[in-house]
Amino acid sequence: MDVLSQGKSSLLSIRQLRADDAETVTELSGQLGYPVSSDDLRQRIEETSHSADSIALAALLDGQIVGWIEASIEHHLHSPVSAIIGGLVVRDTMRGLGIGKRLCHEIEQWARSKSITLLRVRTQIIREDAHRFYLREGYRKLKTSLVFEKSLL
Repeated sequence: MDVLSQGKSSLLSIRQLRADDAETVTELSGQLGYPVSSDDLRQRIEETSHSADSIALAALLDGQIVGWIEASIEHHLHSPVSAIIGGLVVRDTMRGLGIGKRLCHEIEQWARSKSITLLRVRTQIIREDAHRFYLREGYRKLKTSLVFEKSLL
C-alpha cells in the first residue's frame, strides 16, 4: 500500500542529499548491486550539490533515509534537452510504499523548474520490477540498447 495514500505523507520527507549521507547511500546502492566506496560517494554528492545541472535527493521516513534519487540535465545535438534519472534506490524492505513515486515526482518538479519537458530513465534489462514501476508512472518504453564502455586508465 502506498504510504502517501494512507495519509502518512507527513512521515515522508524529501531533502537534498548531503555528504554525511554517504554511508547510507552506499548501503542502498549495494542493495541494487552497485558497490561504491563511501569516500567516492561523498565526493560525488558534494560535486552534485554544487552543480546547477544535477540534483540528488534523499527520502526520509521517520528521520531515516529510505531511498535516494539523482538526475542531471543532458544536452545532445541529436535530441532535445532532457533530464535523466541516473539512479533511484528505495530500501528493499520499503519498496511498494510510494517512496519511489514521490522521488520521481520531485525530479519531475525539478526538471519543470529548469524548463525541461522531457524526462528519461535507463534501467537494466533484468530489472523487471523497475520496468513495471516506470510504466505505471507514465513512462513509455522507447528502445532497448547496449552500453559499451572503455577504461581510460
